[in-house]
Amino acid sequence: MTSVHETVGATPGRKDARPLWAEPPEQPIAWSMLSRALSVPLILGLVCFLPAVIAAQPGSGVRDTAYWLQLVLTCYAGARLATMILSTRRRLLQGVFWMFVYIAMGVAPFAQVVIGQTPTPMVGPRQDLVTAIAMVLVGCAAFDLGALLASRRPLRRRTASTRSAGGGAAVAHPLRLRLLVLVAFAASAFYVLKLGGPSVFFSSRQEINETVAASGVASEGSNVGSAFVKGFGQVPALLALLFYTRRLATSYRARRTPSTALVWVALVALNLVVNNPVSNARYWFLTVLMAFVFTAFPSSAAIYRVVLATGVVGALVVFPYADKFRYDDEGQRPAESASVFEPLVTKDYDQMVMFANSISWVDTRGHTYGRQLTGSALFFVPRAAWSGKPEDTGVRVGQWMGLRMTNLSAPLWTEFWVDFGASGVIGGLALIGYAVARTDRRYALAVTRAGPGPGSVLAIAAPLIAGYTFILLRGPLLQAAGKLAIAALCLLLISTFKEQRAARRR
Repeated sequence: MTSVHETVGATPGRKDARPLWAEPPEQPIAWSMLSRALSVPLILGLVCFLPAVIAAQPGSGVRDTAYWLQLVLTCYAGARLATMILSTRRRLLQGVFWMFVYIAMGVAPFAQVVIGQTPTPMVGPRQDLVTAIAMVLVGCAAFDLGALLASRRPLRRRTASTRSAGGGAAVAHPLRLRLLVLVAFAASAFYVLKLGGPSVFFSSRQEINETVAASGVASEGSNVGSAFVKGFGQVPALLALLFYTRRLATSYRARRTPSTALVWVALVALNLVVNNPVSNARYWFLTVLMAFVFTAFPSSAAIYRVVLATGVVGALVVFPYADKFRYDDEGQRPAESASVFEPLVTKDYDQMVMFANSISWVDTRGHTYGRQLTGSALFFVPRAAWSGKPEDTGVRVGQWMGLRMTNLSAPLWTEFWVDFGASGVIGGLALIGYAVARTDRRYALAVTRAGPGPGSVLAIAAPLIAGYTFILLRGPLLQAAGKLAIAALCLLLISTFKEQRAARRR
């Protein structure tokens, strides 16, 4: 019987061999030297240079408590993002979390405070903005505390019995994976035909929304039907592509099998129709892109660091202008700007001000004590069966503000605050930090040779969640829950804990 300290790629009997359950080794000395060379300019750029450039911008903003708290939050998030980039181990979910916080809750709101302009009007007193910034900062500290506690707890060791049963790690059952491919093509074909053919998917998001409204899949007052049609038309196709991409990236046998390559090409073509950037929301296409990149290059530390580093530049320069295809030519908004920071105060980054507005709303209505989160968890229940089903948090706050356009964000901090106040923000972010850190450590094992191989479910789920993190953090959760639940259902149905003939699949 093999001992608990069985190793991969090592000569039997060696005492210095690394156990299967151990975390991946540190990166080579060459990268350590390179990271030290990059650390100073990276940290200075994220923590000092960019905030200083924003602070020097002309504007009518006042340098009050909100200004200084926002500056502290921006520098704190920048320092944590630099830590993620320079880390010797990949922390995929944590890195994406801090990238979102740095841009959407740090740099953009800081520019808004300096310039004195916000994407959405703030209806409450200035003190509510101070409270919002302070609670985001406290929530980030709670997230770090949860991650720290997770790092102190060792991962469960793999025993001989669990290894004989497949290592205790979920893998995709080969037959069920083929069924997922068939379901993906069938569901996507239904979705395409329901909307009138492939040409609609290369027009604009406006035309897509109008076609969905005219198709009859959405009943009055409820979007559950359209959400399911759209979700099943997109998510299984993406998951099937990710699994076949991982097989080609990690399995020599798969790369020499023509049928696998042909299925992959067909799935690429399918995703170019249903998941292209023309007819889909920018956040969803960002999910598709990040999930594909991290799946295609599962063990590349360079790709991980490049994505985090360039993501900041992309969010500042590219993302605000990436809605070119949201409207048709007549409805297209001009994309002219006198400053690179002007889009941060006029378009998409309303997360902080909406948190402040949500605090004002709670002050007048009171906390909902779990009602909003329950509505998000039971997103699949139609309003015809649940007459009192809560609306999106962003929609409810927007209606209270008297706005006609209520497609507003409700960042995760807002969801916790609306239901449970400060204790909800602290407890919720701490639990998320703990879960994210544990998932990062297990993902690091799943993409190494000690992992369960090309069929690893976690090696697919973690990149998908990493990309979807932007949608979850931006909110509202009720809108974000649908596709995440469909992905979880698909992964659950194809997963098995019995590694059947793993050697052949490699």
